[in-house]
Formats: sequence, C-alpha cells, structure tokens
Amino acid sequence: MNTVDIAIIGAGPGGLACAAQAIRHGLSCLVAEKGRRILQGIRDTYPKGKGVYPTTPKGTEDEFAIPQMRPQGEKEDLEEFLARIEAFVDETGIPIRLGDEFKGLAREKDGFAVTLDSGAVHARYVVLAFGSNIPVELGVYGEAKTVARNLENPEDFLGAPTLVLGGGSTAADIVAVLSRFKRANNDPTPVYWGHRRTTMRVQKDVARDMGEEILLGGNIKILHNAVPKLGEVDEDGIERLVVQTQKMHLDGGVYILQSLSFPMKNVIACIGSQGPAPVFRKLGLQMITCTEGICKIGKEGSELILLNQSLETSQKGVFAIGGAISPVYMGVFEAGAISENRHPNIIFTAVRDGVAVADEIAARCKG
Repeated sequence: MNTVDIAIIGAGPGGLACAAQAIRHGLSCLVAEKGRRILQGIRDTYPKGKGVYPTTPKGTEDEFAIPQMRPQGEKEDLEEFLARIEAFVDETGIPIRLGDEFKGLAREKDGFAVTLDSGAVHARYVVLAFGSNIPVELGVYGEAKTVARNLENPEDFLGAPTLVLGGGSTAADIVAVLSRFKRANNDPTPVYWGHRRTTMRVQKDVARDMGEEILLGGNIKILHNAVPKLGEVDEDGIERLVVQTQKMHLDGGVYILQSLSFPMKNVIACIGSQGPAPVFRKLGLQMITCTEGICKIGKEGSELILLNQSLETSQKGVFAIGGAISPVYMGVFEAGAISENRHPNIIFTAVRDGVAVADEIAARCKG
C-alpha cells in the first residue's frame, strides 16, 4: 500500500494550496480528484467568458497565502486562470490522481487507510477539500425535470428566451455572460432571471458585472417570487418548466396564478448546492444541527461540521477546508466554547485554509 504524509481529497484551490505548501515543508502527499481535471468545481460552475476575481473577505488586509494562486489584476479571464494554475501545479510537482473518487477512510496504526476508486492509500493525515458541489433538486411535480446546471456553451441559447433560476452569484454570472453573448451576436431574445425571493444575494464584483451589462443594453428581465412548479410535456412532445410568477388572493380561498412556461432546454438552474453533510456523517465526524437559539448564520435544520482552531474535525488527524466547510462551520475554542464561524466560499479563503493546515501538519510531523 502506498504511504504518504497527507492524503488530500479534492483538487480545488484549497487542496492544491495544501499540497503545494506540504511539498515546501518536505512532506509527501497525494491529491485525489474525482473530476477529469484540476479545479473541476470552478470549471463546472463558472460560465465561459467569466472573469475570476481576487475577492477577499470583508475587512481583511491579508495577501493571498500563495501569490501564484491569486487571480491576476482586478479580474482574470477564466481560461487564463485555469491554464496558469495548471502550470503552477506542474512546476510544483503536485502528485494528482484524476478521476479517482474518494470512498472512505478507516483508522489504522499511525494514520488512516484512505479508500479510493484506484485502491487504498495509507496516510498519516487526511485533508477533506472536496468543496460543496452536490446540486439541490429542482423540486417540481411531473416527469420532466432535466435542466442544465451551468453554461457550457452560450451558442445553445441563441435565438430563444432563456430562464436562469437562482438568486446567488453563480446565477448572476450566467445571466450577465449570456446576455453579453446574445448582445454581441445581435440576438434580441431576453434572459430571464428568476428567484423565489424578492432579494438577490450576489458578491460585489458580480453585481458590478451585472450592472455594467444592463447599462450597455443587455436584455435582462428579473422575475421576483418566481417558483418552479411543474415539469410537463406539451402536445408537441416538448419538455417544459412552468414557473409561477404571481399569486393573487381572491375571496373564498380562490387564487389567480400567473405563470410562464419555458422549454426545459432553455432553462439553467443555479439553485445552489448542498453541503457534504452526508459524507461527514458517513465518516463519523461530529456535526451540530442548527436550531433556533443556536445558529444565527446557518439555516435552521442544516448540519454544521465541528472544527477546532486548526480546522481539525472530531476525528483527530482529519481536517476539513475550503468549500467543504462554507459558508459557516461550528468552531471549538480552547476554553471549550462553541460558536458559528462565517467562512466565505471564495478562492482566497480556500488557499488560506490549505496553507494553514499544511503548516499545522508539518509542525506535528517535525514535533
């Protein structure tokens, strides 16, 4: 069985930063990534043409823990960023197994047996850096439920009104990029942006891109209180998504409902992803369920991973970083007090986590 100091699960910004820092400390490591390429999560969620921003948490003046992993300038073209990080990985000599899914781990003498698709690896320490990328279900009635989850090819949406669902930054990114692409190709069809609430929550740089596109004449129509209700097949055999946009109350419990119906092929659902709680649970890692009076940041009913100040889980020797613990986790302080810790799901934070954990493991190995 192959033996390494650190087994890192996930080749996103956090996992790559952890591996690079471990190599600098002279530690052996292995990165296992279930995707076909490194940074697969970013590739899957960022639309083509999107810029990658060096966003930092509000109030921080710290620099990127690994300067080479900072998006260049005010924003860097996605393809350029990916190519540059790939070159950094090659230069650093980070050992990565692509297409190798994590299956589980078991405590052994002096470490863990980490089970992957390709077989088992013995590691003194394990770092869970697999992000948060399990799509939330659309939640509609009917049989027709197949919609796109990201913008792989903008050309597929030329010449037809398109609906983008979701109130976050990913949805806003896609709306702006698709509108820009339609405008550049003299396509007058609109991009509808629908969300079940009245307020969209997006990062500042994303809002800036959206505002710029609207000012430049982008045909963007915002649908507040838009709720996907039904997936149906019409008389022509076309799968359609019915979205309720308005509900008017009349006397006697009667409603007037206003809806829009879009072909499923023209719908992109960016309705979020659920955290890796099922994986944490399978590994036997302690979590705390948010209830009223306990959580002020986390949603009621959500399960938050419990970590100490070193980002170590309840299983000694197993750490969790980056998107896997975003947007909030439960922190345990030396005095034993437990509190929520806000953890932005951005590249800066993931890189910082990876470096900090590698430093902590190096100190233990040398101690």
